This record gives sequence, C-alpha cells and structure tokens, in this order.
Amino acid sequence: MKKFATVLLLISLSISLFAQGGAEAQGGAFSPSRDIEWTVTSSPGGGSDIYTRMISDLASKMDLVEKNFLINYKTDGGGEVGRLTVSRTKGDLANHSLLTFNSGDLMPMLKNTDNRIENFTPIAVMAVDKQLLYIGEYSQYTSFAEVLKAIEGGKSVVIAGSKGDDIATYEALIEELGINENQLSFITNDSTSAAITSILGGHVDLCMSKPAAASQYVLAGKLKPILALSQTRFAGNLSEAPTLSEVGNYKNVEVPVWRGIVGPKDMSPEAAAYYSAMAKSVSDSEAWKNDYILKNGLLSEFKGAEEAAAFMAAFQATYLKKIGK
Repeated sequence: MKKFATVLLLISLSISLFAQGGAEAQGGAFSPSRDIEWTVTSSPGGGSDIYTRMISDLASKMDLVEKNFLINYKTDGGGEVGRLTVSRTKGDLANHSLLTFNSGDLMPMLKNTDNRIENFTPIAVMAVDKQLLYIGEYSQYTSFAEVLKAIEGGKSVVIAGSKGDDIATYEALIEELGINENQLSFITNDSTSAAITSILGGHVDLCMSKPAAASQYVLAGKLKPILALSQTRFAGNLSEAPTLSEVGNYKNVEVPVWRGIVGPKDMSPEAAAYYSAMAKSVSDSEAWKNDYILKNGLLSEFKGAEEAAAFMAAFQATYLKKIGK
C-alpha cells in the first residue's frame, strides 16, 4: 500500500508539472508544450516585422524550438492594445507568448499609458538600429540641403514616419535645426512600411526609415537616402547620405533604437531562460550577423534576460524623468 501511494504521488507531481507550462521534473527545465504566439505591434513589412520573422525563422531552421511561431499583428491604439494584452497574459499561455519590444514601443507606452516595463518579463536585447531620411521618385528635392533651402524660402516640408523613436528623432532634428513643426512637419503612421507607401505614392516629401525596412526600395531605385541620422555615415548603398554636420553648421542627430523581446509578467523564470538562450543562439549565428545585422546596417548588441531587464528599467527611468512623469 505504501509503495502504491508513492507511485500515485509521483504521477500527481508529474501531471502538475506538465500543467504548469511544460516544465520537466528533471532540473525544472522548460520546453514549449504548444505553439508560441508572438505579437508584433506594427504592421507587416516594417522593421519590427522583419526583425521578428528573422529571429523566428532562424530559431526554427536551427532547431532551437520544436513548436511553431504564430505571428500576430496588433496595431490598435498605436500598438498599446497589443502591448497591454501581452502584459496581462496569464497561466500557461504566458509561457508561450512573446512580444517584439523596442525603445520606440516603450517611449509612447510610458508617455500615453500607465503600462510599465515591470508588467513584462524582459528576455533579450538583440540589436541597435538608427534612422535615415529618404526621398522617393516623385520627391521635388534631391538633397537635404535643398530641403533646408526650401524651408528658408518659406515652404513647408512633410516627413512621413512611424511611431516612438521616429517621433523622438524628428523632435531632436527640428530642435537642432532651430525650426518648428509647421516648417518641417511629421505624419505618424502605424508602421514604417505605411510611411514608405506614402512617399512611393508621392504624398509626402520625405520618409524616415531604418535601413531594414527601406533596403529593398533602395536597391530597386525607388528610394534614395539623403540624410544619415547618426554620428557617422552608414555603409554600403547608404553611404552617400551625409550626416547633419556635413550638411551645415549643426551637430549630428541620432536616437539609437534598441530592439528586444519580452514576455508577459506572468512568464516563469524557466520559460524566460529558455527564450533568452534561444535568442542568444540566434544572435551568435552567422546567418543573423550577415543576413540581418550587416545587411540592414544595424549594430549587434546582445543582452540576456537579466542584463536586458536592468537595461530596459534604466532606459525607462531616464525617459520618465525626461518627460516629467
């Protein structure tokens, strides 16, 4: 009878562990027991989408995960609905939910809502990105020097861009130029891909984009970079774009964008460690370095779960202080 009771206890413990998100009895290791829902709060085709699909595709090809990734696009409320939904995800689903999260998502979230990084489980920071200004086929300007001359002549110039870090970069740019929003205005889109669509159609004068989202259009001759929003010029087919200090008597303007991954607050430490290890393996791969980082003009900067948590918390504290919250 005593032996039978022991067997029942072991079975009960095994069932309990399985129900808690796939944790195994040996060492408490986590392994996904269902497909992984990955939320992106920008539209398909933009930088966040390219970033997400590169990681998920490489993780699958490298056999780092045995389950599928289900990419969900939730752009309502500027992405706030998607971020809030992930932050509140509970139970087993919390261990099978990921969110593409970057500084451009964090800044508007802090400014416009009460949601904070404490409501998420940081998993990794994968790369640092920067922006450029582009002209399209129908643009009436051929250089940023011409744009400045037009503004001096009383014309109003329009830039199309995305949210968060694009807006922060735009604000830094007009501050350095000493002009106002009427002279150089900014139209906010749900994603960079939507901003690119507007300039391809000739509806705006300039477009702000990171290299990844604009790369195919530059190669096709549909877009031309005319200003590097960076301390230095970019490489490759973006190298002709000067920095702001090369255009005139200005300081260079840049708002580096870190790209990361988070999970819900309710995600277990074991699940967070699993996804962080997955991200590290992707980051170390030659495919990631060549086909994403080098190809798209980014800087590789990996931070694991613990380091990413400290980094995101510090970024949040700095930005909250900046906006007086």
